[in-house]
Amino acid sequence: MTVQTERPSSDPADLRKADDGKAGGPPPPAASRAGAFAPYLLLLPALAATVLLLGWPLLKDVLLSFQNLNMGQLIQHVTEWNGVDNYKETLTSEDFWRVTLRSILFTAVNVVLIMVLGTLVGLLLARLGKRMRVTLLLGLVLAWAMPIVAATTVYQWLFAQRFGVVNWVLDKLGWHSMADYSWTSSQMSTFFVVIVLIVWMSIPFVAINLYAATTTIPNELYEAASLDGAGAWRSFTTVTMPFLRPFLYATTFLEIIWVFKAFVQVLAFNGGGPDRLTEILPVYAYVEGMGNQHYGMGAAIAVLTILVLLGLTAYYLRIVLKQEEDAL
Repeated sequence: MTVQTERPSSDPADLRKADDGKAGGPPPPAASRAGAFAPYLLLLPALAATVLLLGWPLLKDVLLSFQNLNMGQLIQHVTEWNGVDNYKETLTSEDFWRVTLRSILFTAVNVVLIMVLGTLVGLLLARLGKRMRVTLLLGLVLAWAMPIVAATTVYQWLFAQRFGVVNWVLDKLGWHSMADYSWTSSQMSTFFVVIVLIVWMSIPFVAINLYAATTTIPNELYEAASLDGAGAWRSFTTVTMPFLRPFLYATTFLEIIWVFKAFVQVLAFNGGGPDRLTEILPVYAYVEGMGNQHYGMGAAIAVLTILVLLGLTAYYLRIVLKQEEDAL
């Protein structure tokens, strides 16, 4: 008995109909265009909020920097343009360059301390047991979550001249000259307290994120390094550091930005004193603008502050990219 089988049709029209009926066929052109624009539509609300909340104030600040605006013009609603006079006066002022250098050194000291101590605490978290790790994480989160003004007030109490805990402890330890020491009487002592405050508030971010990064390192790499005879230091340099290096680069970049604009801590602790010796660029712009009611001058200093920060971050990114190229 002969069984006849039907051969599949080779007609192009039939083949197109069969392909169109398949679930895996190509989507229609309209659906493809809609899918291509979908990511941009999802980003549109965030972009609009960024332009509204950041772009418009920045534009207003730039416009104010080209105006001679004080309380008289503000009350009379008079716009007096003075070109680049505010920038000329600022850039030819010794105070501006002194404050700029002070801000860069202040940022460098803080970032180095934050990254070193935060990295050590993060590595400690990876070594601790579960209970101790949870306890330390809870303390770090509480320090991180404390409002800046509240934390600054606490440090003002701790380092108070007459009833401060720090002076009392130092006196009990034998440094009797520190019993009534004023931590806000000199530039270095004021900066010391502000740096301790900023480092204390910034360590949790570095430590918690670094600990999270260590959990992504496969244990097989440590086992292989141990079989090769690597000790603790060699395992750290050959296994741990390569995984943590991108995180450290990104975190250092963020810390440079955050510390450079540490406005609240410096202003709230001692108002940039004594004798304006602890002012950094954000505080300097505020004092010149709001304090002295030279709003155009303050706006010009703010714009220059942004440019200085962009220059620092660009220089840092250039170093990071060069190191990555050398590593490759």
